[in-house]
Amino acid sequence: MFQVRIHGRGGQGAVTAAELLSVAAFLEGRHAQAFPSFGSERTGAPVVAFCRIDDRPIRVREPVTVPDALVVQDATLLHQVNVFEGLRPGGAVLINSPRLIEALGIAAIAPRGRALTVPATALALRHVGRPVPNAVLLGGLAALTGCVALDSLTAAIRERFPGGLGSANAAAAREAYDHVGAQLKEFARAQAD
Repeated sequence: MFQVRIHGRGGQGAVTAAELLSVAAFLEGRHAQAFPSFGSERTGAPVVAFCRIDDRPIRVREPVTVPDALVVQDATLLHQVNVFEGLRPGGAVLINSPRLIEALGIAAIAPRGRALTVPATALALRHVGRPVPNAVLLGGLAALTGCVALDSLTAAIRERFPGGLGSANAAAAREAYDHVGAQLKEFARAQAD
């Protein structure tokens, strides 16, 4: 079972991101579940959403405490919430930031080579015209982990947001996928040297 925990703030689409990821898995013929956890229902308050993906039916219903991957939609949460809590050894981390991991002050705790950043808000603004990074980050997550195929993800996005909005979000997700893919290639090259 592949488990994802998404940390964000109210209004950034963390719950929608978990749902989109689960729909992408369904489109691939897999089992998935998505659900949120939040205390305060106001814009800007910390929100956590979860997604599980498996080839077999999923019976567990509690929050993801030992994730295989983390998505952090707002880098300010890195120093406010213990987002790394329970991360499985070798787990993947994707953070919405134009800065590198080293510049975020978390290089010592982030998994080397498995923690990357993507400027998701900037990509969302350019493609969609709104600073909602959820679909963008899922494109990066697909590249980082392979948890779903990019085509399945973009189909789920277009299904949820028909018309121009879906196409714009799908394009942003594709650009994030390419951005993360380039970072992974760079890291692999550096390791080979």
